[in-house]
Amino acid sequence: MDFNKAIGIAASGLKVQSGRMRVISENIANADSAPTSAAAEPYRRKIPTFTNHVDRELDASVVDLGRVRRDQGPFRSKQDPGNPAADANGTVRMPNVNVLVETVDMREAQRSYEANLNMVTLTNRMVSRTIDILKA
Repeated sequence: MDFNKAIGIAASGLKVQSGRMRVISENIANADSAPTSAAAEPYRRKIPTFTNHVDRELDASVVDLGRVRRDQGPFRSKQDPGNPAADANGTVRMPNVNVLVETVDMREAQRSYEANLNMVTLTNRMVSRTIDILKA
């Protein structure tokens, strides 16, 4: 087993999941932010994408955070006639962020991050035990 390759692959997973959690956090933070005027567009949910490529140094396929794209889904509507962003009917267009979906995505990203971290930890333990065996 190539320990460097295992750690490199897991490290790429850590980096991607960290970026994914950052995007999800931004979505959650903006879930209830209304636009500044009726003509302004509300915050659009961001969706992280992933790419993979062969790392020549590791000679392994690794994953990267790809382009972060905007969710083109419909905005939510909220009745708030006193809001400066309300239209003539008193409706405010709100971000197309569903906090429940973002929470589930965040938990999935956390679990993937933890799995990659466990891989790094276990690989380091194997290296350490291999060195101990070679010393004896």
